[in-house]
Amino acid sequence: MKNSNEMKKKEDQGLGFFAKYLTVWVAICIVAGVVLGQVLPIIPETLSNFEYAKVSIPVAILIWLMIYPMMLKIDFSSIVNATKKPKGLIVTCVTNWLIKPFTMFFIASFFFYVVFKALIPAELAKDYLAGAVLLGAAPCTAMVFVWSHLTKGDPAYTLVQVAVNDLILLVAFTPIVAFLLGVSNVPIPYDTLFLSVVLFVVIPLAGGYLSRKYIIKHKGQDYFDNVFIKKFDNITIIGLLLTLVIIFSFQGDIIINNPLHIALIAVPLTIQTFLIFFIAYGWAKLWKLKHDIAAPAGMIGASNFFELAVAVAISLFGLESGATLATVVGVLVEVPVMLILVKIANSSKHWFPENQL
Repeated sequence: MKNSNEMKKKEDQGLGFFAKYLTVWVAICIVAGVVLGQVLPIIPETLSNFEYAKVSIPVAILIWLMIYPMMLKIDFSSIVNATKKPKGLIVTCVTNWLIKPFTMFFIASFFFYVVFKALIPAELAKDYLAGAVLLGAAPCTAMVFVWSHLTKGDPAYTLVQVAVNDLILLVAFTPIVAFLLGVSNVPIPYDTLFLSVVLFVVIPLAGGYLSRKYIIKHKGQDYFDNVFIKKFDNITIIGLLLTLVIIFSFQGDIIINNPLHIALIAVPLTIQTFLIFFIAYGWAKLWKLKHDIAAPAGMIGASNFFELAVAVAISLFGLESGATLATVVGVLVEVPVMLILVKIANSSKHWFPENQL
């Protein structure tokens, strides 16, 4: 017990100031974002002008700052090795595409049509279900790198997991959404999809590769590992906090004007997030995967590609629809819930073998 306590104390001491109190900073930034949007609406109004294909460029830059430090850590020869270890990819793909969309549909249906029947009109319930399904059919592309970083996930394997999910998304998203919602001609905003992949995967990956190669060539591996990378210790978390301020400055009116329905929508989304994480994480444990693969595998399915979900909701149902509101609530719920899952993953690291895959 003494050794365990000493290890935990050492781990806590190794955390940076921002990481140690991350939950507190997240709460402060959420409130600050809402207040900023109400007191100085010109700020979100101005920032919203810098948007392309439903992707906020200021947010994209901040997400890039979050992801870049993780990309620096990738030894690119390990990407090839990651593809030779299929178990983690099987867990991710089966959970995300054969389980997640359908559990989302059934959980959301149960709450919107049964539990909250007296509180939500039938037509709105249908719209909220549609938004939930859109979230359920779109596994995360960008923020999963942040959650992986916070759980000390294998960056190369996380990259491969994200890349495989993006490829599947191209062919599976439309038929799954069409089947579950009973609609035809589900539009995929390919500009949103491709721009997100370029901004959140390709650019930080290229930046990390070129930086790594240049620094090691001119300064050496030791300098890169012990000096250069450590300069970015808090960049990911600072980027996350600034992103929250911007996102919540955009959503202030929605939060203030729809408090009850936001709370109701959040219930099935939260339950679904925990369920999917534990399915993937528990499966990874049964398969004796390493923790640095198991944690990101759980995080990818638990978090959502909300840019895509929001864009499709607007295209299908309109900007003011209940479906669009539900996808926005997905954004509001995700960060606090994912931080809880990060803590669960980190505290259960001892469940997993160190060197077995």
